[in-house]
Amino acid sequence: MALLMFAAVCCAVPTGHALSAYVALRTGAQDDGGITEGGSAADIPPRMLTAYKTAVQQVGKDAPKCQGMRWPVLAGIAKIESNHAIGRTIADNGDIRPKIYGVLLNGSGQGGNTTPVPDTDGGRWDGTAGGERAVGPFQFLPSTWESTGKDANDDGTADPHNADDAALGAALYLCGDGRDLTQRSQLQAAILQYNHSTAYVAEVLGWIEQYTAAATGPATNHLTGTVRTVIEAALAQKGVPYSWGGGDAGGPTYGICCTPSGKSGTSIKGFDCSGLTMYAYARAGVRLPRTAAEQAGVGKRISVSLGTSALRPGDLVFYAFAPGRDATIYHVGIYVGGGQMVNAARPGTVVRLDAVTAMSGYAGGARLL
Repeated sequence: MALLMFAAVCCAVPTGHALSAYVALRTGAQDDGGITEGGSAADIPPRMLTAYKTAVQQVGKDAPKCQGMRWPVLAGIAKIESNHAIGRTIADNGDIRPKIYGVLLNGSGQGGNTTPVPDTDGGRWDGTAGGERAVGPFQFLPSTWESTGKDANDDGTADPHNADDAALGAALYLCGDGRDLTQRSQLQAAILQYNHSTAYVAEVLGWIEQYTAAATGPATNHLTGTVRTVIEAALAQKGVPYSWGGGDAGGPTYGICCTPSGKSGTSIKGFDCSGLTMYAYARAGVRLPRTAAEQAGVGKRISVSLGTSALRPGDLVFYAFAPGRDATIYHVGIYVGGGQMVNAARPGTVVRLDAVTAMSGYAGGARLL
């Protein structure tokens, strides 16, 4: 009885969930974000992600001494400042409409502003001559944009409401006189310059770490067909939070209460282990049952006695309290090759790459494709 009671340590059975096609990387993120299937980020609209990556390629021209600028750094800032302009229309040339305006900095206290900031642009960028307000996806003050803004898309105007221009401007602002952003202390100093708040720095760093996790992964170009579809769908969820009972064939969902140790997923939108496998395989047209133990009964079973060397990319990987007794299976991942799996491990973590030896009680696998 004890074994069965704890057999769902990583994978719960959700009840009463509505399917959700939305992807968000943390509780409270807006629900209208796009997913880059097979890409490198889960909640960034593809056109914004392109702007971040293009800015990284361009920054060396204007800041040749800057080192370590990466798109996750820009994404961490833009996540906090505008949620990647989600909800706006982003044109092919990068123009964002409707334009994004911050609160009027008139000392009213709205949005935390207590000190009036006089107008510097006559309303050119912020739409008002009655004071200043931050603009665009990176929320530049017009006075800062005047000295930092660059025309990244060669249309003749450095526009903070343009994704490409704003991303390059932010990259240059963070680079300063030649920071080495691979050094955590210098990265922190750059973010602190952007917003003089230690809480802001901590939040941005958290997002940078999540996007960095989402950006790295094994090559899939040697894979074909449904195996590649499954693995790329799973890899695209790296950085999405673990949620007990979360996730289904439609994507991440809010989870349920509670794990045997009392951890609730009700306020976290994400995946548990079997929710992630359900989602990834659904992209290839394969529907899986909800729990890891049930999923072990689908496809061709790979015996634990064969060892992990018998696994192939796309196989399900199982873990049990008593290997050889499938009723005690408590966890499942997706094997990607090289001794690694895509893993939604436990509460407090995010979807990530782990060694197949990261979990205890290897119980073999299953080949569905």
